[in-house]
Amino acid sequence: MSQEIWTLRPDPALLNELGKNTLKEQLGIVFTEVGSNYLRATMPVDHRTIQYFGMLHGGASVALAETVASTAANFVINPQTHYAVGLEINANHLRSLRAGQVYAHAEPIHLGRLTQVWHIMIREVGTDMPVCIVRHTVIVRPKVEGS
Repeated sequence: MSQEIWTLRPDPALLNELGKNTLKEQLGIVFTEVGSNYLRATMPVDHRTIQYFGMLHGGASVALAETVASTAANFVINPQTHYAVGLEINANHLRSLRAGQVYAHAEPIHLGRLTQVWHIMIREVGTDMPVCIVRHTVIVRPKVEGS
């Protein structure tokens, strides 16, 4: 069993509510599961997430990965004093999809005081075939009063 990483354990229903009227909602991303050291979300492969060849857009995969990892990153830190935002992202697109649904599973590789590194595996729902592998680095910043 993995060690609990959360300062404040995320609630998928709350995360989905907080994501209303954002890119998350526009792409159909839905948070589905929280484990002791991971966060998961799904995204459809449909008219919102494909490119003009009819395949899952690589940018949609990256948006899914960053959404899940950046969200998770903010629940590992003290949200009263700090926030985490994306610093760098790297994605390898492994196979294409024309329909269906994918899920992203984000786990930390490094949880430092100033940076975090997250590993995100995007897989096809139903087959578990890998679609995209992503590494996302976030920077942890102190909240400044009045901002």
